[in-house]
Amino acid sequence: MSARMKNPAMVLPDAMKGIQTLFSAIHHGDAPHQILELVHLRTSQINGCSACIYGGIASAKKAGETDERLHQVAAWREAPFFSDAERAALALAEAATRIADRSGKAVPDEIWDEAADHFDEKQLSTIILMVAMTNFFNRINTTIEEPAGTTWS
Repeated sequence: MSARMKNPAMVLPDAMKGIQTLFSAIHHGDAPHQILELVHLRTSQINGCSACIYGGIASAKKAGETDERLHQVAAWREAPFFSDAERAALALAEAATRIADRSGKAVPDEIWDEAADHFDEKQLSTIILMVAMTNFFNRINTTIEEPAGTTWS
C-alpha cells in the first residue's frame, strides 16, 4: 500500500520549518516524555491513524514504555497500569481530540482541573501542543492514506 501523495509538509518545505520549531518547543517543555508518548498514542488511536500508532508505539518503546502498558492505552480507564497524572493527561488528550463529540465545553472543567492538579502551566502547554500536533498529523496521514511503517523522505 502506498500513500495517495507525499506528505504535504514535504511538498511544502516551509511548512516543515514551523513543524520542527513546534516539536522542538514540545521536547523542551518539561512534561514527562512517557506521558507525551501516551497522549500521542491515545490521540492517534481515537483518530484511527495507523501510521502514527505504529510510529508512536516504536517511539514509546524507545522511551522505555512496556508492552503491557502500551497494549492497555486504549482501555486506560479500566487498566491498573497508569498513574493519576497519566490518567489526567490521557483524559485531557481525549477531550481535546473529541471536541466535536460534546455539547458545551470541549474540555470540561473537571478534566481540566484534574490535569492542572498534576501539571504546571509549562507542562500543560507541552501536553496540549503534543495533542494538537498529533491531531494535525493524524489528519494529514489519514487523508493521504499514509501506510504504517512509512518514513518521510
